[in-house]
Amino acid sequence: MSDLVPVEVIAGKIFLIRGQKVMLDRDLAALYAVETRALNQAVRRNIKRFPEDFMFVLTRNEITNLSQIVISSKIKHAPNVFAFTEQGVAMLSGILNSDRAISANIAIMRAFVRIREYLATHKDVLKKLEEHDRQIKTIFQVINKMLLPPKPKKKGKVGF
Repeated sequence: MSDLVPVEVIAGKIFLIRGQKVMLDRDLAALYAVETRALNQAVRRNIKRFPEDFMFVLTRNEITNLSQIVISSKIKHAPNVFAFTEQGVAMLSGILNSDRAISANIAIMRAFVRIREYLATHKDVLKKLEEHDRQIKTIFQVINKMLLPPKPKKKGKVGF
């Protein structure tokens, strides 16, 4: 599965919604090679396995905002769109037992890990850039002070 769908492609299907990295039901269904309707039915039959921090239903406003990003226009008219967090995707592996679903889950978990590693790496780089930025600003401030013309000396009064 990871050979068929590269981790980078899966990572492109991970969105940040409500401050959480999530995958949409239709993208997961495509990776698992099942219909979205079938995936959602399996989830509804096992709804106790999916608390709100594992899976949530997008609001109409979230769907509208997301439809501007997602290529498929079908999402705009969907009655419900489920968004699964990493834990929700892991829980899906317990209710979808095909070989394809297992392979897809492994690839998806690797994508979530890669995103976490990427963010951690870039956080360190950003911190270093901010430090260098502060140092460069300090250097420019010193140079600007040096380029200013000297202040005129006060001349003493001449005469009475």
